[in-house]
Amino acid sequence: MSADRLSNMSKEVKPESVLLHPLGTAAAPEQELLCIFGTGDLGRSLGQRLLQSGYRVVYGSRRPHSCGPLPQGAQATSHEAAAQSAALVFICIHRENYDFLATLAPQLKGKVLVDVSNNLRKNLYPEANAEYLQRLIPGAHVVKAFNTLSAWSLQNGPSDANRQVYLCGNSAEGKLTVAEVATKLGFTALDKGSLSAARELEDFPLQLFPEWRLPLRVAFGLTALFFFYVLIRQVIYAYVVEGKDISFRIMVSLANKVFPIVSLIMLSLCYLPGVIAAFLQLYRGTKYRRFPDWLDRWMLCRKQLGLVALGFAFLHVLYTLVIPIRYYVRFRIADHTISQIRENKTSVFDTTTAWRSDSYYSMGILGFGLYLLLGITSLPSVSNALSWREFSFIQSKLGYLTVFFCTFHTYLYGWDRFLSPSSYKWYTPPAYMLCLVVPSLLIVLKLLLLLPCVDRSLIRIRQGWERNDPEDGSAKALLA
Repeated sequence: MSADRLSNMSKEVKPESVLLHPLGTAAAPEQELLCIFGTGDLGRSLGQRLLQSGYRVVYGSRRPHSCGPLPQGAQATSHEAAAQSAALVFICIHRENYDFLATLAPQLKGKVLVDVSNNLRKNLYPEANAEYLQRLIPGAHVVKAFNTLSAWSLQNGPSDANRQVYLCGNSAEGKLTVAEVATKLGFTALDKGSLSAARELEDFPLQLFPEWRLPLRVAFGLTALFFFYVLIRQVIYAYVVEGKDISFRIMVSLANKVFPIVSLIMLSLCYLPGVIAAFLQLYRGTKYRRFPDWLDRWMLCRKQLGLVALGFAFLHVLYTLVIPIRYYVRFRIADHTISQIRENKTSVFDTTTAWRSDSYYSMGILGFGLYLLLGITSLPSVSNALSWREFSFIQSKLGYLTVFFCTFHTYLYGWDRFLSPSSYKWYTPPAYMLCLVVPSLLIVLKLLLLLPCVDRSLIRIRQGWERNDPEDGSAKALLA
C-alpha cells in the first residue's frame, strides 16, 4: 500500500475521531436563578431544597451581611438587587412586613411572586394575604403556593403523607412556572383555580383535625356515657347498698369495661352507614339519587371511626395484660388459695367453663388480629400497594368478619349472666348488653343483604338498573 493512500485514509478517519471525546467537555447549561425574600426557617429550608434540585438561589434581606446561616451555595443581597436578578420570587415573610414590597413595585413588575405566608388564626384579615400582595404590586403575577408544606417537608423532600403542593392565581403562565418548580422539587402540583381560592389555602394549615372531629366527639360522648353508667352500677351501688368502698377499681377495672364497649360500638358505626345506604338504594330502586347529607358526612368519616375504634381496642388489650399483676387480683387469688387450704377443699375442674373461657379469649384474639389488619391496610403506603379488589376484600369482607368475632367475643363474656337477677342492679341492664345492640343490629341487617334475592337486586341497581325507568315512563305518558 502506498504512502499517499495511507495518508488519505488517516485524513478520512481523523474527523470522525473528534466525536469520541467525552461529552462532559461541553459547556453545561446555566442553572436558573430563583429569589427568596426572607431568611427564616421556611426560607432557608426552601432554599436548601431548591439548591439540591439544581437551581441557583439568591436571598433578599434587610441585612444581607448579618442575616444568619444560609444554605451552602446561596447568596444574600438587598431586596432590590435580588428582585432584579430573578424572574420568580418566593415571598417567605409575614404579612405584617409586606408594606416595604410596594417600594419594589418597579423591580417586581411582570415577575412571578409566590406567596407562602400563613396566618395565626382564621379571618385575621379582611382579605387573603395573596390578594393583599396582588393589590400592593398589581404589575406582578401573584401565585399562592407552598404554604401547606412545613420546613421539615421541604428539607427532607416529599413523603407518602405530604407530597402535594396546592396553588392558585390569576395568571396561567405564573401558575405553570410555579408548577414546574414544584414538580422538579419532587412534589405534585394541584391547581385550585384563581386567586380567590387563596383564603381557602391559607385556612387549610389552620384546621385542627377537621375529618376527625365527628369521630372524636362520638368517642368522647360514648366514653363519658358508659363510664358514668358503669360507675353508678358498680362503685356507687356497692357503696350505697352494700356499704363497700371499691372506688380503687375505677382506674383499671372500670376503664377496661368502657374501652371495649366504645371500641365495638364505633367499629359497628364504621360499617352501619354502608348497610343503611344499601337499603336506601333498594328502597329507591336506583343509585342515581343523592344520599341525605347526614349519611354522606357519616360515610366520609368511616376511616376515622375505625382508627379511633382500633385505638380503644389497643387500650383494652393493654389493660387486660395488666390484670394479673394488679394488687387486688393477686390478693384475691392468695386469699382464695389460703381459704381452700384451711378448709381442706379442692375446686372441681369445670369443662364448660374451660370451653367458654378459651372460646372467649380465642374470639378476642382473632378479632383483634383482624382489627390490626384493617388498621394497617388503611395506611396510604399500604393501600397504594393493593388493588381495588384486594382493598375492598380486606376492608369490607374481613371488616364484617371482625365485627362478628368481636360481637361473639362479647356474647361469650356475658354468657348466661343476663339470666341472673343480680346482674340488673337498680333495674338497669349490664353495660355489655347495651353495647351489643348496635353490632347485633348491624349483623342482622348485613345477613339480610346477603340473601340471594336481595343481593341480586342490589347488584343490578349498582350496575345502573332502575326500577322506574324515566324513558319508559315518558313513553307511557305519550301513549296515554
